Amino acid sequence: MDREQALKEVKKRVKNPNLLKHMYAVEAVMRRLAKRLGGNEEQWALAGLLHDIDYEETAQDPARHSLAGAEILAGLGVDEEVVRAVKVHNPAHGLERRTFMESALHIADPLTGLIVAAALIHPEKKLSAIDTQFVLNRFGEKQFARGANREQIALCREELGLELEEFIGIGLEAMQAIAGELGL
Repeated sequence: MDREQALKEVKKRVKNPNLLKHMYAVEAVMRRLAKRLGGNEEQWALAGLLHDIDYEETAQDPARHSLAGAEILAGLGVDEEVVRAVKVHNPAHGLERRTFMESALHIADPLTGLIVAAALIHPEKKLSAIDTQFVLNRFGEKQFARGANREQIALCREELGLELEEFIGIGLEAMQAIAGELGL
């Protein structure tokens, strides 16, 4: 499945514009991480774009989130590695992450929320107005963006071999590159 086909499937199932922006953000971060870690950029980006394809369907039953997504994607003939990355990205299932791509998706997902929240508290409310240190400072504020799981983000060192500062920098740069699409 290429990006155009994936986007068509996403837009069939996802109507919330903020959720779509989140999926685009994770796609961009995954592409950048693949480049840094030697992964397949198209495959990793596809996992990022598709990771929440079932979110609106499973919102009332979070225990099904990502399992339903993996079923949808398998039914569409999506690459098995992408399907598995989508399936294991939800920590609620406790599934083992076996590849860099699986870990990257699991860890990048909450990072995008932290970066968006950091941009929104800046007076300019733009991704271009913030830097890695600004986001890193917000990371340390436990009451800030509580939905952005810090423990999950901090796995970047253990599972990807990236220090937190570098990981945040990669994510921020990726999102800054598509700031127009994100409305930030």
